[in-house]
Amino acid sequence: MTAGRMKAAIMDEPFSIAVQEVEIPVPKENEALIKVYCIGICGSDVHYYEHGKIGRYVVREPIVLGHELAGEVVEVGAKVTNVAVGDRVAVEPGVTCGHCDYCKSGRYNLCPDVAFLATPPVDGAWAEYIVMPSDYLFKLPDTMSYEEGALLEPLSVGFHALLRGQAKPFDRLLITGLGPIGLLAGQAAKLFGVSEIYGTDVVPLRRQMALDLGFTAALDPAGEDVRERLAELTGGEGITLIVESSGNAKAMADTIKLVRRGGKIVFVGLPAVDAVPMDMGQLIDGEIDAYGVFRYANTYKPAIQALQHSSANMEKIITHRYALDDIKEAVETARTAKETSIKVMIYPNMP
Repeated sequence: MTAGRMKAAIMDEPFSIAVQEVEIPVPKENEALIKVYCIGICGSDVHYYEHGKIGRYVVREPIVLGHELAGEVVEVGAKVTNVAVGDRVAVEPGVTCGHCDYCKSGRYNLCPDVAFLATPPVDGAWAEYIVMPSDYLFKLPDTMSYEEGALLEPLSVGFHALLRGQAKPFDRLLITGLGPIGLLAGQAAKLFGVSEIYGTDVVPLRRQMALDLGFTAALDPAGEDVRERLAELTGGEGITLIVESSGNAKAMADTIKLVRRGGKIVFVGLPAVDAVPMDMGQLIDGEIDAYGVFRYANTYKPAIQALQHSSANMEKIITHRYALDDIKEAVETARTAKETSIKVMIYPNMP
């Protein structure tokens, strides 16, 4: 592919983002050039847009956001053998060192030197093209859409959470927080054979979406006694596994009260505060297992395999679609329209 220019959405400071022309990147010998078909807006993208930082990651230079993507391979480096021009691929956005103990043990999501798309100072993929090492590209079967390929990234968080929680088909699962991660964790649970799935969220649209996606029930924690209602719904048996994806401090603390003795809690959502009070006595007395989740590892290939033979419907969570030229409106929708939007998808090459 000859060198040229492309469009990219560049954020130079909080609340300031615009589409500009930049050089099309050139792949190295182990990389491929991807024409981006679609890319989702993640909560982290919105947080950088609003605040210019997340924890220790601070936007100090203009940056391209976005890390949930799928596209078509249009050029490959000399040493690339696992993908070819014309392949439809999903992109795993975190490039790790490959040499540390975490990488060698398979827990590469904990690599201290990971370069993750749209995490300062690494540019993301709100652009027409992006280059990535080919090891992080996963071919999509003909039965999977580009949108499903892009949603593999947030799905992977839920998939990894269920692996951490050792989910079993007979689990009675509660997912607290029904944003994209929570809803897709429910879809991931189906891939693990879980059939009894409950959810909680204060937003009516998200509760209805959970029901549309096959959740057993969706509860309003602001309007009903969740513990009492779950006891009714489970015939007094209780919840055996919780995936906490809201990041709400009270919801996190309440998980210990909602899981049965001997149960498991997987914490996915990041709280806005540094410390969350927990009833440690109940956790210890109930012999409750608690797990943390940081992104995911080794999820793309098994998720693709499982999705090919499932009835999971990930695309249903896409509520809004925008061209890259409308990036400002797209991000503002994701930021402000929480009652009416779930996943906002951007199409850099939309006609």
